[in-house]
Amino acid sequence: MKIAEIFKQYLEHLFVGKRSEARNLIMAAQDRGTSSATLLTKVIWPAMEQVDKLYRDHRIPLVTEHMATRINRLVADQLQGFLARKPKTGQRMILVCGEGEREELGAQITADLFEAQGWSVWFVGAGVPNDELLQLVGKLSPDVLCVYGTQPAGVPALRTLISLIREVGVCDQMQILVSGGIFNRADGLADEIKADLFAESAAEAIKAVRECPVRIPKPDVPEPGRRRKRKKTTAARAAKLRKVKAALTA
Repeated sequence: MKIAEIFKQYLEHLFVGKRSEARNLIMAAQDRGTSSATLLTKVIWPAMEQVDKLYRDHRIPLVTEHMATRINRLVADQLQGFLARKPKTGQRMILVCGEGEREELGAQITADLFEAQGWSVWFVGAGVPNDELLQLVGKLSPDVLCVYGTQPAGVPALRTLISLIREVGVCDQMQILVSGGIFNRADGLADEIKADLFAESAAEAIKAVRECPVRIPKPDVPEPGRRRKRKKTTAARAAKLRKVKAALTA
């Protein structure tokens, strides 16, 4: 059975809540020789995106979205254990995500696929305060901080986090990769908040870090259409930065 046909049948099972049928379809495809990585990237991931799009377009109700997302996550959990794994590379990633089942699922698949590539991944989920995340970055010195599934309301906090990371100077060579959520729908937003890399999917994220293994700092230039404001470091902000640095070195 071709991937396109598997995907079509899988969606049909998702939208009517047939857990066993959806799981059995994917496991049968794997038994016939289709790799877990292919099923995750060519069936599970696009199914996740399709469910999200249909729900945002008000073409399926919330109950259908919830059922489909949970079945998708169940199947993704099972496929994770069958992924072919490469030797450890020594590369490290911290992965955080936006609030919601869809964001957790996309972030989880991203973590699983990077681990299969030999990365060590710390998946911390959603809702972690910036100061705690910054301390974790200082402790682990990851190669990449990946932020998946940010929603519009979370952009200001992420912008602040990126600014703080660069101002404090923790992990200067760490790349910040954003993916999914609002970044897939708003062209140029990743550049606007000074992220180093952008990828629409987990497969593209792996490709992005492979093609750009070293961070290239972006020039600090005014954003188009905006009048550049003169930066003023207040005493309070300077004190905050000193406090953060002290916490990182403690």
